[in-house]
Amino acid sequence: MKVRIWGSRGSIAAPGPETIRYGGNTSCIEVRGDANETIVLDAGTGARPLGESLMERQVQRIDLFLTHLHVDHLEGLGMFAPIWSPDIELHIWGPPSPVASLDERIATYFSPPLFPVHLSEVPARVTFHDAPRDPWTIGSITITADPILHPGATVGYRLESDGKALAYVTDHEPALGTDLDAASTSWISGYALAHHADLLIHDCQYTEDEYPDHVGWGHPSVAHVASYARRAEVDRLVLFHHHPGHADAELEAMRTAVLAGWQVEPQRCIVAAEGTEIDV
Repeated sequence: MKVRIWGSRGSIAAPGPETIRYGGNTSCIEVRGDANETIVLDAGTGARPLGESLMERQVQRIDLFLTHLHVDHLEGLGMFAPIWSPDIELHIWGPPSPVASLDERIATYFSPPLFPVHLSEVPARVTFHDAPRDPWTIGSITITADPILHPGATVGYRLESDGKALAYVTDHEPALGTDLDAASTSWISGYALAHHADLLIHDCQYTEDEYPDHVGWGHPSVAHVASYARRAEVDRLVLFHHHPGHADAELEAMRTAVLAGWQVEPQRCIVAAEGTEIDV
């Protein structure tokens, strides 16, 4: 699998000179499978440039996996070029809810007065799916979705192909009410998704000083990320969902803090940057 980061910021887009190295677009990742599968993880503002690239490459089927429906993970959908093409088969997967269907919940944002066109009127051939609890396959890729700790219905994803595993676990507060270093792995949120992953892409929103004022907001501190990666025994870690107020230099300092807690070779932990491509 080949991974490309199109948006790595969290909460709200943060363009500007202080974020130019790692980017200001919100969450969006492309995964290309060995059989040319195209999977998109979340549809933040990074979905706009990704969509243009997919149209240039004439991709015909796209599977979009939404972790949850907070606006920073959904706001790029209206500017995602493939959704405006009748030639595109678009499958949108997301967390199930007993309250409303996935398309009804997305349409809360993607409809007047918040958006000028209703979701039901887009030209693409769109199918909506609740992410199942049992693994399923798209081409050569097996996908697993599990609920994770974050306000509202939220899932993380594990993608496996040719013996390799990618875990995408963002907007996640695994240490809420739990000591990650002491807890049984069965009590750690998202553990099964991340365990022995070749690549873990994980939320890293708060410094240690910031976290006490944001307990319960659904995001971890750098120490929690280090503990989670260590307990899950992942091979490589990508720090993701950057706080909109964190400039490039602060993100690099947070990486240093994660490495100090995880105690692995520096090349095993990187800061997510727009345009980064990673082989899994």
